[in-house]
Amino acid sequence: MSLNPIRFFADVLHLASILILLLKLRAGKSCSGISLKTQELYAIVFICRYLDLPYNYDSPYLFLMKLFFLSTSIAIVYYMRGPLKFTYDAEQDSFRVIFLIAPCAVLALIFNMAFTPFEILWTFSIYLEAVAILPQLFLLQRTGEVSNINSHYIFCLGAYRTLYLLNWIWRYFSEDGRTQWIVWLAGIVQTAIYCDFFYYFIQSKYYNKKMELPK
Repeated sequence: MSLNPIRFFADVLHLASILILLLKLRAGKSCSGISLKTQELYAIVFICRYLDLPYNYDSPYLFLMKLFFLSTSIAIVYYMRGPLKFTYDAEQDSFRVIFLIAPCAVLALIFNMAFTPFEILWTFSIYLEAVAILPQLFLLQRTGEVSNINSHYIFCLGAYRTLYLLNWIWRYFSEDGRTQWIVWLAGIVQTAIYCDFFYYFIQSKYYNKKMELPK
């Protein structure tokens, strides 16, 4: 495992985003403004990516990180579908996720590192993670206003992915030109999707006002 300062800080931001969301769900007893469809997509991402968890013990760090993301993604879906379902606005969360899942599945079958079940599912998870945030952003645009805790959750999630781009550059120059073009292209697409959100988030902090997205 290659763990450099950029990757470590990116992982910290990823952990922070999940903890912020869990804090909202558990302490706030509400999932308002949170897209269940995005959370279900993330659950699919981690299930497909970490099928090797029971037998592929790379390192204590990676094992614990994989276990954390897999378990928390399932727990978040459980809370939103179970104890907190009365606070979930299904009418606003209306993004058609089939338009994300189907293209990602087709791409994974065509463009992958090896045509094996595990590699195809892993590649599918990479493609799907790149666009999984779209239902969440679509929900926020429909409602307009973004609560403080929701904005920080999404900002940490986007910042983690942005730092991973720097991590790949670091690894390219420090690991003899290591390349993973599928991961890189998906990461660039994912970061680009966050750019509009970053603009309004930074603007809201600069002017010290509640964040709003154009409808």
